[in-house]
Amino acid sequence: MEFHTYPDREMMMLRLAQRISSELGETLRSSGRASLSVPGGTTPGPVFDTLSGAELDWANVAVMLNDERWVDEDSPRSNTRLLRERLLTGRAAAATLVPLYADAPTPEHAMADLTEGVSAHLPISVLLLGMGADMHTASLFPGADNLVQALQKDAPPLMAMRADAAGEPRITLTAPVLKSALRVHILITGAEKRAALERAQKLSPQDAPVACVLDQAQVHWAE
Repeated sequence: MEFHTYPDREMMMLRLAQRISSELGETLRSSGRASLSVPGGTTPGPVFDTLSGAELDWANVAVMLNDERWVDEDSPRSNTRLLRERLLTGRAAAATLVPLYADAPTPEHAMADLTEGVSAHLPISVLLLGMGADMHTASLFPGADNLVQALQKDAPPLMAMRADAAGEPRITLTAPVLKSALRVHILITGAEKRAALERAQKLSPQDAPVACVLDQAQVHWAE
């Protein structure tokens, strides 16, 4: 793990967007295509705002979320909605959105089709993760119903996840997908999450799911 501290959040978001853009550009030049996986929530919004204007061959970039709440895209809690509003705009509107939601009663009903879509773009070229104060990342929550299975080396790329802290049912990339990403970044802010990250380094992934990727992660933090 490499830990990067920034003087303020604005600088961190700008530098992180520039770094992700550079890494995507390197992959596009070497492979002709690239994949980017990002978190939902409002924290990475400023990164998306900058990244959406990057001069990249976006038509050959596939973008997917780390996880999604099982809610319609018109819900204010939809991560896909946020992605369309903040990242898949401007130049980045040419990118391909790989869905993690479908019009089905539960994640399990749509799992086969969604997994097929994700699998076509693995390994992930650039992975940006967030982390909660409970040390969850993506929708790998401590105590979640399928956490143990999702941490296994032979876990499928996508799994449904339910946890008290999650609210709605979720669908999430699993640990093998996160760990196989070519570049891994974790974005956190504030003293509480920095302390949580320090705790996670001493815990197992079952107790601190973010620990499953810390060995290979670049962590970006600002107060």
